[in-house]
Amino acid sequence: MIRTIPARLKPYVIRQYLSSKAALSPTIKEQISAPTPIGSIFEVRGFVKSIRSSKNVGFLDISDGSTSKIINVVLVGKNQPKFQVGESVRVKGEWSISKGMGQDKELKYNPENPNHAYEIIGRVPEDYPLQKKATSMSFLRTLPSLKHRASTIGSFYRLRSFLETQMMDFFNHHSFIKVSPPLITSSDCEGAGETFEIKQAEEFFEKKAYLTVSTQLHLEAISLALNRAWTLTPCFRAEESKTSRHLSEFWMLEAEISYLDDLEPLLNFTEEMVKYATRRLVEKKEEYLEGTYLEKEVIESRWRHILGDWRRLTYNEALDELNSKGANLAFGDSLNLDHERELAENGPVFVTDYPVSLKPFYMLKSLNYSEDKPTVACFDLLLPQFGELVGGSLREHDYDTLVESTNKNNMNLDDMGWYTSLRKCGTIPHGGFGMGWERFVTYLSGHDNIRDLVPFPRAPGLCKA
Repeated sequence: MIRTIPARLKPYVIRQYLSSKAALSPTIKEQISAPTPIGSIFEVRGFVKSIRSSKNVGFLDISDGSTSKIINVVLVGKNQPKFQVGESVRVKGEWSISKGMGQDKELKYNPENPNHAYEIIGRVPEDYPLQKKATSMSFLRTLPSLKHRASTIGSFYRLRSFLETQMMDFFNHHSFIKVSPPLITSSDCEGAGETFEIKQAEEFFEKKAYLTVSTQLHLEAISLALNRAWTLTPCFRAEESKTSRHLSEFWMLEAEISYLDDLEPLLNFTEEMVKYATRRLVEKKEEYLEGTYLEKEVIESRWRHILGDWRRLTYNEALDELNSKGANLAFGDSLNLDHERELAENGPVFVTDYPVSLKPFYMLKSLNYSEDKPTVACFDLLLPQFGELVGGSLREHDYDTLVESTNKNNMNLDDMGWYTSLRKCGTIPHGGFGMGWERFVTYLSGHDNIRDLVPFPRAPGLCKA
């Protein structure tokens, strides 16, 4: 017989299960979402975030990183224990209605009550660097192992985790298969030469090998078998860039779609994906805006931009618009960051059909291809005040045309044979895109430095831990 648990008792039953010896210790997030009855004995574990005192009463703010919220511990009675900010502790006391501002409940600890107890699990030195006072991002970057405990950094990680789950839901809803392409490759996807070469590769693999700059080529092979495939995986670029927008090790969300012979459906899908994750975040904004010291107006402004109207321009139309404002650009010129921000000043914009000379070898010719001004069926998604977030294209699916393009780009045809041969074995029109994952999270967080969104950032001259 299956026993139905009344809704009012479910939090209590869950809590009782979590308190059993076989279960994990409950997180503060779980304790706050399913609170124990007032007057019962309650135990919290976490770090001391701050300490305050008032006459014969002391106050501790306890956090464990699972949520931006804290549990306030009130120390009453005589002979109170001494705590330091940063210590990991366990405190057991009475769960009570709070008389102060902020939280409506608190944990009361009285050393004279035999049912109450505390333990300092891990002490900290006197010069422990993360104190209650406001801490700058530049200072946190000097603490590669401790910065994760700062409230704002923790909020970045929780936001990133949430967005990953939303992407999983989105792709599942659209019948995609999540796959794991290799990180070690024998080919340079972009053909730009910005790869990390593996030192022992020739001896081990009997040929040169590199850390991947993009999993796209392998993802194409997989998607042609599965119809639709996506991945979220690390990529590596040996690019000598020290800006706040670039990393040497970063994550890319990449997707490939079979039976795609027009750019418009790919643009529509990309817009729908970005808006879906943002919309889900807006629904949870109270949870993901808390715990950050960043400007909430900036964050909400960026969310509004994404959920608003998006423009679509061809590269030639973008040149006309920029030149009307004094840019003096000619066909074949790259768009720099200032140009991208100018185009996206009032909202996100797709720029499509770039010159062949500016894009990799695998892109399909534009529908309105011209020998005078040859372009490919591709796009960049540009965001306000930020620049490029997503790049994608239709992929060349004709074998002879792809081989010709490979040769024109001085790529080794033998190394690329596994890829080009797909076009001789039941070729399919297809396309896809790649999105810089840290860039997406950075933008939605209202922040501007991508390195703060990564636990241990890797960039030129930066590998501290």
